[in-house]
Amino acid sequence: MPADPWILALAFVITIAAGMMQGTIGFGLAVVSVPVLSLLDRDLAPVPQLLVAFPLAVAMVWREWRHVDLTGVGWVLAGRVPGALLGVILLKGFSEASLDVLIALLVLAGVAIFGSGVVVRLSPVTKLAAGVASGVMGLVASVGGPPLALLYHDVPGGTLRSSLNAIFVIGVAFSIAVRAGSGEIVANDLKVAAFLLPAVFLGLWLSRYSTERIEGAALKRAVLVVSALAATGLLLRSILG
Repeated sequence: MPADPWILALAFVITIAAGMMQGTIGFGLAVVSVPVLSLLDRDLAPVPQLLVAFPLAVAMVWREWRHVDLTGVGWVLAGRVPGALLGVILLKGFSEASLDVLIALLVLAGVAIFGSGVVVRLSPVTKLAAGVASGVMGLVASVGGPPLALLYHDVPGGTLRSSLNAIFVIGVAFSIAVRAGSGEIVANDLKVAAFLLPAVFLGLWLSRYSTERIEGAALKRAVLVVSALAATGLLLRSILG
């Protein structure tokens, strides 16, 4: 973990903003924090964000559990399992930089498709495909939200937030287990996650003031913008190393 107190303080503040983002639109913790914290210090991301994402997702499901799309969650989770396994294979065979570029281009393509007004029907096939994509991205880059958020971007906010995080509860737990089993989680990751966890929950608490203001068309725009930011962050990370 970085010894510089200013870097740690900045990481804490950034994580508050990231937690608030996820609390408002259903995802965004890793989107906001992973690229920036990676630039501050490589020890700060991306694994710690995967670790703190689990308790955050549990808290969000608890907050809006009545709105969960249980059927959709089941199909997405069925795709997350092979997606995470594919992510392990990709991590072993390709560099992180090349994977960041590939994932970023796929996300930008998704943003362009949904932003153009093309309607992708919520069906078992599309949910399963989004689950596979989310599993790969979540394990490789700790950014598994964009494909799910893009798929669900046209539903009410409560359904979007609760369904995405119900998926994250199981999907993130599985990704953590896979990473741990393959030796991809070290003691430093646990220390950083413990330090950032209070910031995550402070951000979630603050999001209660923004969820009612960002709904409908504003929520759709926010999903597209944050997804594009996720892709941009991955591209920057691949370029800057």
